[in-house]
Amino acid sequence: MHNSIMELMWSTGHLSGGNAEYVEQLYDQYLTDPDNVAEEWRRYFDELPKIAEQNQGDVSHKEIQEYFRRIGKTSRFMPVLSNDVVVNSEHENKQVQVLHLISSYRVRGHQKATLDPLSLMHRERVPDLELDFHNLSPADNSTVFQTGSLHINRDTATLRELVDVLEKIYCGSIGYEFMHIVDLAEKQWIQKRIEPKHGNPGFEPEVQRHLLERLAAAEGLEKHLDSKYPGTKRFGLEGGESLIPLVDELIQRAGSYGVKEVVMGMAHRGRLNMLVNILGKNPADLFSEFEGRTEYKSSGDVKYHQGFSSNIMTPGGEVHLAMAFNPSHLEIVSPVVEGSVRARQDRRKDNLGHAVVPISIHGDAAFAGQGVVMETFQMSQTRAYATGGTVHIIINNQVGFTTSRQDDARSTEYCTDVAKMVQAPIFHVNADDPEAVLFVTQLALDFRYEFKKDVVIDLVCYRRRGHNETDEPASTQPTMYQTIRQHPTTRALYAERMISEGVVSSEEVDEMNSSYRSALDTGSHVVKSLIKEPNVEMFVDWNPYLGHTWSPHYNTSIKLETLQALAKKVTSVPKNLTLHRQVQKIADDRQKMADGELPVDWGFAETLAYASVLTSGNRIRITGQDVGRGTFSHRHAVLRDQNSEEEYIPLRTLVADPKMFCIYDSLLSEEAVLAFEYGYATTAPNALVIWEAQFGDFANSAQVVIDQFITSGEHKWQRLCGLTMLLPHGYEGQGPEHSSARLERFLQMCAEHNIQVCLPTTSAQVFHMLRKQVLCPLRKPLIVMSPKSLLRHKETTATLEELAEGSFQVVIDETDDNIVKKKVDRVILCSGKVYYDLRAERRSREIENIAIIRLEQLYPFPEADLTEAMKQYSNVSDVVWCQEEPMNQGAWYSSQHHMRNVLQNLGSSVNLRYAGREASASPAAGYPALHLKQLKAFLEQALGDKE
Repeated sequence: MHNSIMELMWSTGHLSGGNAEYVEQLYDQYLTDPDNVAEEWRRYFDELPKIAEQNQGDVSHKEIQEYFRRIGKTSRFMPVLSNDVVVNSEHENKQVQVLHLISSYRVRGHQKATLDPLSLMHRERVPDLELDFHNLSPADNSTVFQTGSLHINRDTATLRELVDVLEKIYCGSIGYEFMHIVDLAEKQWIQKRIEPKHGNPGFEPEVQRHLLERLAAAEGLEKHLDSKYPGTKRFGLEGGESLIPLVDELIQRAGSYGVKEVVMGMAHRGRLNMLVNILGKNPADLFSEFEGRTEYKSSGDVKYHQGFSSNIMTPGGEVHLAMAFNPSHLEIVSPVVEGSVRARQDRRKDNLGHAVVPISIHGDAAFAGQGVVMETFQMSQTRAYATGGTVHIIINNQVGFTTSRQDDARSTEYCTDVAKMVQAPIFHVNADDPEAVLFVTQLALDFRYEFKKDVVIDLVCYRRRGHNETDEPASTQPTMYQTIRQHPTTRALYAERMISEGVVSSEEVDEMNSSYRSALDTGSHVVKSLIKEPNVEMFVDWNPYLGHTWSPHYNTSIKLETLQALAKKVTSVPKNLTLHRQVQKIADDRQKMADGELPVDWGFAETLAYASVLTSGNRIRITGQDVGRGTFSHRHAVLRDQNSEEEYIPLRTLVADPKMFCIYDSLLSEEAVLAFEYGYATTAPNALVIWEAQFGDFANSAQVVIDQFITSGEHKWQRLCGLTMLLPHGYEGQGPEHSSARLERFLQMCAEHNIQVCLPTTSAQVFHMLRKQVLCPLRKPLIVMSPKSLLRHKETTATLEELAEGSFQVVIDETDDNIVKKKVDRVILCSGKVYYDLRAERRSREIENIAIIRLEQLYPFPEADLTEAMKQYSNVSDVVWCQEEPMNQGAWYSSQHHMRNVLQNLGSSVNLRYAGREASASPAAGYPALHLKQLKAFLEQALGDKE
């Protein structure tokens, strides 16, 4: 009927008016490279010269665009193919509608799919999947139509055949959501993978038997634990047993891609099952934990928070598996996993994410409800945090604790809708169809490798026993649990199907179940692919960092000539680099500092610390919202040409591998970014990993990371971490959200030498502090209340000699020469910026009987060093702790007992008193005048006559 490919393209709806602009874009791609467009478009554009022949002349690109626009002004049922040819017929109109019907199934077929094993999911009617919506009717069932771009290996089919195929593909046990993706190649790739199979994966009997065996293992462990430890919380996988063959296939298939490491994060449900049936944890060890026979090495954590690692054999070789430790704070483990993966990729120089793959397993309610999920997705394609794509698995119980009403749980149709923000494909699948689960698993991993993007598998299942094994779910979901009590398990359903198809016999099914129970009874490993003697080179080597005790002093000196050479190198910039006027002034000053003509300021001392660490062979990673420049414009580790905007990073010139020094301005996130950096630091022990808050106050948004991981991870999970947090802190009249990094919160969490809390006050101190953090083999998180105004304070500077010599001082004694220690009758103890306020006021008053001692480290509290300093003041009758924070904040409540211990050890009867702001609900004053009034008042308390 059609005389040209152009007529066919029109009849399929591709040239309808609304698509004219789109066709123009495709034509531009075609002109660049014909292979850039699909075959049917290539054929269409190849026909365009024939139009020129009809019009007796060449057709310019502009005229072609006019042709497309003319199409856009024409009725979609009256296409103009030439000046005098009009094509129109009822059949062609219906052909257009058939193509629209195919598109509707691709876009909305998931809304009609059979996803819920319990058949309770409410599904709205989908009108555009019905014939009459498209002006078609059963009378057209036997009419033959073009199949268009539908990949079913047929150019034509009857309407009945088309609908039957579309129903099988898009409305079966799998609901595909991918038409929201903008990238045409990604959409076409998915279509080509799912449409030719007509919704039937068609697995071989060997694969089907393996599926059944994995389901038997998943169910077998849950039944065993239930019979042996009834009523004990385990957050069992019952109802979601398909997770085990799903993850098993992910790992084995990843191995065939050449993957060397897989890092997994998940919440509670199914964790014990995963540990035993996927990672190969010995069931005997798990039973010991249930029975309380575990040897306690620390405070520990509950069973369903524990991590594990092992090596598994795959078709592509040995793969190291690591499951992250995770607190009950639901989704917070996801960015931790991403950070661990990035560290492993960096170690392997795996820039594309081929060798290390992240898998995140989520609960449905948490995935929809937790903001850190959005933050983690937003990170997925950024320079600083990309890992080559994550496979996300939702264990979709359809209930969040006791919340099952959709209009209570979320504001969207699916719990997975947040993933659309990064155009990730989403594959919803009925967990009671193991073969459908296996198919989408393969599809998901292949997509991840093809496009280096996140992909989501929504495993729609149920929880057979409620939120946990001590919970009674029928009180809140009576209908659901009436159905569940009558519903066979996934294994039973699949076994029945396999027996009916002759794949296995009932005796073989019984043997699978009994052999697994026997292995559990004997306490044997139940993962057949587990490697008993793993390749230790796959592990991160923490041995050099184990067994070290705390010491306040560590020699961080460096040869002066080495430091001078480094200073020369990092201040040398290309002559053709055009810097901003203010940055050029900083660069010029730093050259003078390198030559010894100016003292070293804070920013340059920090730069020299990084330079010395890099040349010691240690990697450096710095992230935060303004770290390249520095929030207060002091760092300028990244220089930008004012003409080309190209980046120049002087520190990278010191090492052969530029990735040894990574510095990235982060997205505007604290929680996910800090969790990522924690994950990175726990996997890269030889790296200096730094996260800097824009203002220290903003760490509030990441408090869960600080509480659950940074301050407690070592004692809960024996996870060492050398993460450094730089938190700008200091009271300068900037209000309650730009003053306090909440020092008191960190000090309140200090115990058992878990973290370090420092307030350096000189450039030499920050130099030695940063060097110590990575060169000393002790790995503890370092919390730095870093300054703001002190970054340019002239009295915080140091000479190159002071940087080269010595070490970080946890206590700095009085430094003014006019203070004679025998004449001192009052000592003021303080930390941070307030020291310079006190000293300036003391000088203005010409006071010579008051000494000021700085505590540069508040935890572990330096009692011994403070004792040595205080011994020199034998005539003291008054000791003051002075802080700029309100009394109920800062260090006063958390540290006063340490100071009193020092006084007591010295045999002093002098009482310790407080000078500072009064207790306040707000961290700081919002009015500059009030700020100054408060400052004047507490300086008088500290330096004035004692009342």
